[in-house]
Amino acid sequence: MKKNNRIAVFLPNLNPGGAEKLHLILAREWEKSGIKTDFLLRNKCGSLCDQIPESSSIIDLKANRVRNSFWPLVKYLSDTPPDAIIAAMWPLTIIAPLAAKVANYRGKVILSEHSPLSIAYSNKGSFHRYVMKLSQRICYPISDVVVAVSSGVASDLSLMSGIDVNEFAVIHNPAAKGNVDPAVSPPLLLQSVSGPLILSVGTLKNVKRHDLLIKAFAKLPVEINATLAIIGEGDKRDSLINLADKLKLSNRVFLPGFISDPGPWYAHADLFVLSSDYEGFGNVIVEALEYGLPVVSTDCPFGPSEILDGGKYGALVRCNDSDALCAEIFKALSSNVNSDALRERAKDFDSGVIAKRYLELMFADAH
Repeated sequence: MKKNNRIAVFLPNLNPGGAEKLHLILAREWEKSGIKTDFLLRNKCGSLCDQIPESSSIIDLKANRVRNSFWPLVKYLSDTPPDAIIAAMWPLTIIAPLAAKVANYRGKVILSEHSPLSIAYSNKGSFHRYVMKLSQRICYPISDVVVAVSSGVASDLSLMSGIDVNEFAVIHNPAAKGNVDPAVSPPLLLQSVSGPLILSVGTLKNVKRHDLLIKAFAKLPVEINATLAIIGEGDKRDSLINLADKLKLSNRVFLPGFISDPGPWYAHADLFVLSSDYEGFGNVIVEALEYGLPVVSTDCPFGPSEILDGGKYGALVRCNDSDALCAEIFKALSSNVNSDALRERAKDFDSGVIAKRYLELMFADAH
């Protein structure tokens, strides 16, 4: 197949999720190497659509259901084959290798899983689990490589699929931007905040457990005069606002919504907290470290412990325990932190380094 320095990324949409953001970061890095990216979207929607690199394109597969994306993907791979295709997140990771076979596509097929599937779909029942495991056992081996964003996710995929864990490539997310500005002006909303600012960033959904964070925040001594800001948007917004009102915290808990550049919030925060029940990786922890911001995180499967090196670079707390979370938050706010060591740790997740690893998978003989 003729090389055209073009990569396709197959995603559901460009809503502001972790997988979507990371592929935008990768595309910007690939652009520096003269490589264009086609974003193949099951549906062209999402607030990140206007953030694609100048050299990139969006191709709308116009598929109202996952399975309806199969034939449009076959047509794309047949008519305008890229050098490689990356499919992110099950079940798109099942559709892509099958479509590649039907299209007689000869480029590299890379699958990228971003969450522990056994946990993410645990409420779907035994039949769904059987179908998911069977689809993995059939489709993973007909791709060129399956990437897991953490060692924990790789182990989970291995247990689910029955494929040896060493068959998976572990590539952490390119979460470090490398161009942070710690001197940036504070957001207008923070200009009236006098006490310490506790920050959390993530979609407002059940798994992120922002309710647990608000309950832990409510248990902090009032004299600390702390403020909690939770950046993100999602279907739990109303219930979180109601919880803050019930705990009489409405004047100290901010939910400013989705913010495309949360950098100023990281720069002016005193502590970052992640309260999730599970994560595939945890990009936001790396973003916090890049600003030298101390971190308290639940020790959830699977990313936080890997990023924080078992607690060396931040505190790890058992899940679903607001008392323990409150205690570690209080301890962190009262402790000195080596911000330089945290920033140095963030460099391990530099976007340029991670993007190069993907290129090595896709263009081993050219890069």
